[in-house]
Amino acid sequence: MKLWFVLGVFFLGTAVLGIVLPVLPTTPLVLVAAGCFAKSSPKTHNWLLESEQFGPVIKNWETNCCIPRRAKTIALSMIILVGGSSVLFFVPMGWPKFAALALLAYGAWYVWRIPTCITDQN
Repeated sequence: MKLWFVLGVFFLGTAVLGIVLPVLPTTPLVLVAAGCFAKSSPKTHNWLLESEQFGPVIKNWETNCCIPRRAKTIALSMIILVGGSSVLFFVPMGWPKFAALALLAYGAWYVWRIPTCITDQN
């Protein structure tokens, strides 16, 4: 149980960094943190659900298994812009570049297939 709580704190902290650092995907990290807190600390999970910043995203996920259009757009944009430029400029030619592009494509496909909330406010 303590491991889940520690993981929740880690993922929530990383998600908060993602608010100011465009490379970190905030929404998926908040959802993982909420899952960890749901298993370890109902009090902390409820606190996160009542959060003005994160609560609506978590509630949408827990009730409808969807993410807001804005979160999906930002995630896909970051995968393409940051991931693509990283692969273009910093990954060596050959199989490393191919592997990195394959991972980016898989990540983009995974985010793309998550349902978009129909009545999202974000």
